[in-house]
Amino acid sequence: MAVVKLKNINYRYPLTKEYALKDISFEFGEGKFYGLIGENGGGKTTLCSLIRGLIPHFYHGELEGQAEVFGTDIRDHKAEELAVRIGYVFQNPFSQMSGVKNTVFEEIAMGLENLGVEKEEMIRKVEDVCRLLNIEELMDKNPNELSGGQRQRVAFASIIVMDNDMLVIDEPTSQLDPYGTENVFEIIRKLKETGKTIILVEHKIDLIAEYCDEILVMEAGQIVCHGETEKILSSLELLDHNAMIPPAALWGHEMKAAGRPLAGIPVTAAQAVEYARRRGGTEDGD
Repeated sequence: MAVVKLKNINYRYPLTKEYALKDISFEFGEGKFYGLIGENGGGKTTLCSLIRGLIPHFYHGELEGQAEVFGTDIRDHKAEELAVRIGYVFQNPFSQMSGVKNTVFEEIAMGLENLGVEKEEMIRKVEDVCRLLNIEELMDKNPNELSGGQRQRVAFASIIVMDNDMLVIDEPTSQLDPYGTENVFEIIRKLKETGKTIILVEHKIDLIAEYCDEILVMEAGQIVCHGETEKILSSLELLDHNAMIPPAALWGHEMKAAGRPLAGIPVTAAQAVEYARRRGGTEDGD
């Protein structure tokens, strides 16, 4: 079942002539993990804003076409309803913080508090999510004193605690070091296990390859290709659309060009190791 249906979508921001989204038609299925990749300025964040309802409820502009979320036109949804059903982790964790709470515990609990969740249940939910994300030691700290990586984990916690039906995650590792990136993707791995619909924008293509079920490639406001992760990320055509190819896939193509083809073109490091093992066994047999 599709949770988001987009048909002939065109959108431009207020006071601009160029369309940020052009002729977008796509359906996002329930329980799938989607990766949005492509050039900077290609429309990925704008598409996320549309799905989340920030367009047209916050960013007005000019929206054409049909956009349904959970079976209702996006224009007919109330913004607060979408906020409850769709969690949005912003690119910049500093913009995710309310700036009005004195502790991390209060920051994470704010959404539940606004929904009128009973105190005992709210405490339990916040403690559970802090335990899940290994941030129990941060609960009594002031959010304004946290590092970028810690803020990102708290931003995730404030969304996860709401138990949304769908998650939109926009470049969560853009301001993180390798250790922080590893922590964030451990969180994403746990989210995938919940079976929720997840849409992820991320430039670290090797991580996209590891976690996503399907890939959408965006360029100049359009979806230029889409499909299953392995099929899309193993294709050299990505380079024609200013998108990156996983290092494992590049190696696979290099092996093929050198006359030493593998069982397939790998897109993850684990696949590359397995294909190399098979290749080695074949050569030994020869």
